[in-house]
Amino acid sequence: MNQVFSIFGVSVMIVGLGFISCRHDPYVSLDNYPEIPFTGVCDPDSVYFQNQILPILVSNCTESGCHNQQDREEGVVLDSYQNLLATVEHATQNDLHENKLMRAILSNEPDERMPPIPNSSLTADQISLLKKWLEQGAINNACDENFGGCDPMDARYSTFVQPLIQAKCQGCHSGNNPQGGIKLSNYAEVKAVALNGKLYPSLLRSSNWMPLGGAKLDDCNLQRIQTWVQAGAPEN
Repeated sequence: MNQVFSIFGVSVMIVGLGFISCRHDPYVSLDNYPEIPFTGVCDPDSVYFQNQILPILVSNCTESGCHNQQDREEGVVLDSYQNLLATVEHATQNDLHENKLMRAILSNEPDERMPPIPNSSLTADQISLLKKWLEQGAINNACDENFGGCDPMDARYSTFVQPLIQAKCQGCHSGNNPQGGIKLSNYAEVKAVALNGKLYPSLLRSSNWMPLGGAKLDDCNLQRIQTWVQAGAPEN
């Protein structure tokens, strides 16, 4: 995506909330937030950082020129739990006025809101997940979405493909300036990319796979995507 319109661009950061300043020392001691192992089956009442929150940050914030490990815009890196805590002040606080990330995301001021115009703001569902994660303690948790075994035939658009695309892809592939000129904002756009042969191979690459900057999809989810594409990418 064009750096001028980067999601957390330099110019917006300068005139914005004073969202996050560049520091050499972490804002909190990471010893207080140890790694949390996978908990097995996903609880529908719980929000999981690795499964739900990190994809939002990676999809919307870590493109080229923004908050990835290489570019470190304004000293901020949002590609892992550890880097979130180390570079964002009050990142785990449930007080939305103190939490600098949430203050920027929730701002109603056009020149302060993150992601900035002309990029789309986070959806209501994404914001709700972030708030719920904070309310539940903002821990580095994860669950096994394929607990109990993988069914590669479980590949419906409505219950699998669309939620996955929304969580991991739409942040970069939507709006007025989608990455690579590829839009995945709705079913018609997703189907077109699936059937022209660009979707599934982009997930398989040994480097620079999609989602860019995020964890590679596991074998089960790759099989499910392949099943859906081979079936003609139906809107089922």
